[in-house]
Amino acid sequence: MNKLYPSAKEALTGILKDGQTIAVGGFGLCGIPEALIEAVRDLGTKDLTCISNNAGVDGFGLGMLLQTRQVRRMVASYVGENKEFERQYLAGELELEFTPQGTLAERLRAGGAGIPAFFTKTGVGTIVADGKEIREFDGEQYIMERALVPEVSLVKAYIADRSGNLIFSKTARNFNPPVAMAGKITVVEVEKIVENGTLEPENIHLPGIYVHRIVINATPEKRIEQRTVRAAS
Repeated sequence: MNKLYPSAKEALTGILKDGQTIAVGGFGLCGIPEALIEAVRDLGTKDLTCISNNAGVDGFGLGMLLQTRQVRRMVASYVGENKEFERQYLAGELELEFTPQGTLAERLRAGGAGIPAFFTKTGVGTIVADGKEIREFDGEQYIMERALVPEVSLVKAYIADRSGNLIFSKTARNFNPPVAMAGKITVVEVEKIVENGTLEPENIHLPGIYVHRIVINATPEKRIEQRTVRAAS
């Protein structure tokens, strides 16, 4: 089975549809699938629910999809770097489900593991618990959280072999593995592709069983979200 596609746009053609739920890997701008996000923009897919730790920045990452009004709803844990996100949310133009960061990661992991729901103490007594089942275990209250199973997952990795076995680069590993596991269809953007049998099994971070399509982006921008420098002495 050939998992390699010639471009990000071709990798998404036929699987991305209006109104879908998509999950996007990355943390801030670290490890985001830049080319795949641009392809979503160019395809014009709309009314999307996006699951992501954050919403990019104005004009980059998921911020591009907010700018083009392709996102209807966000499931995220941090959105503080995006003025357009703030404007849309306060104007009632964008739905938001705030999810604590660890809970978000576990909801994705559970989705990939076939676990429909789990209980956590995080958020008890706050708006996070609104509308959710509360159950007591050993004298403590827990919230029931549903797993997340997006129709399409967009992931960034450093290296893939042709079977889709993945290696992530340092902190770019972040949310990418659980996002890849959770998706019904997972499309991965990589910087390098190698032949099967090249990667040492103990070095593989995520097995290719979770990966359906691969696209190469050998020169991603890798923009830094916040850069602070001191004057030369």
